[in-house]
Amino acid sequence: MIIKYFTFSVSITIISWIVGMIVTAILARTPSYKNLSSLNFIPGASANKLIGIDAFRWIVKNTFFRFFNPKLKIKGRIETAQMLELRKEMTFSEISHFAGFGFVAVFAVVKFINAEFLFGMIMMLINVLMNLYPSLLQQENKRRIDKFLMRFS
Repeated sequence: MIIKYFTFSVSITIISWIVGMIVTAILARTPSYKNLSSLNFIPGASANKLIGIDAFRWIVKNTFFRFFNPKLKIKGRIETAQMLELRKEMTFSEISHFAGFGFVAVFAVVKFINAEFLFGMIMMLINVLMNLYPSLLQQENKRRIDKFLMRFS
């Protein structure tokens, strides 16, 4: 039964990536998108370290996950215009993952309401690992890019 919960949770989370991209593409055409692009849920590096973002970054860089979004890679020297484009792509990815997180969270809440606590917990665990952590990693990377841009502008 746990395998069924796990399989469904991974499947719905992967589907949420597509939903997140669609929602973000729609939001990108609104004036509020600029406000969304400057969100920071975790203020600094020490909090990120505490929740394990460094370990998550290592996993993304050293496993098959590195192939998922090739636009988010830096190769060699990079110019300011390329950094701005990279930041734009990171923002899109970040907001997409947050939208996907919300999508899956609705399903998990329904499971909790229906007293299927184990199913809901597994779903949220997978959701946190596959949607929330990537989004928080993008936020940290955007802060690093912002520091770079401030230093060289």
